[in-house]
Amino acid sequence: MPDSDSTRLQGKKVAILVTDGFEQVELTEPRKALHDAGARTEVVAPRAGKVKAWKTKDWGDQFDVDRDLHTVDAEAYDALLLPGGVMNPDHLRMNTSATRFVKAFFDAKKPVAAICHGPWTLIDAGVVKGRRMTSWPSLQTDLRNAGADWVDEEVVVDQGLVTSRKPDDLPAFNAKMLEEFAEGRHARS
Repeated sequence: MPDSDSTRLQGKKVAILVTDGFEQVELTEPRKALHDAGARTEVVAPRAGKVKAWKTKDWGDQFDVDRDLHTVDAEAYDALLLPGGVMNPDHLRMNTSATRFVKAFFDAKKPVAAICHGPWTLIDAGVVKGRRMTSWPSLQTDLRNAGADWVDEEVVVDQGLVTSRKPDDLPAFNAKMLEEFAEGRHARS
């Protein structure tokens, strides 16, 4: 069965870009879905060692960093996952290495999935103009001001970019993420 659920992303390598304060379930659930579909994932962060998750209202678990952001190249990956949490994207969007890394995926037309506050980083990477997107509701003005067409929907797909609003949307987000990551590069119209 060449396209079974457990092999549909076989051979694909996905970067998960985070720093301290990412929403734990927005990393763990999509990463599990990616692994179950056969993908390899690497946690990429602005420093080596460990990153600490946020779990709803308090600090969560620590996760190993697989690659230091300053030593990786987007060309080594097939797709990018951006978990949310308030602190995580707020710090990443101020990091020029992070925004360059993110922009490189868009320049190469590789699929990207961002949930909750994750799209904040996309704004500073300069890649939201003209795209239909969703996010945590408090980001809608920022996204609209950056030129995005913001909508309040469970999951939105626009030429390989998958966005969702919150952890409750994870089942729909994961399904569309897997679909877009399996399709690979997307031509921007």
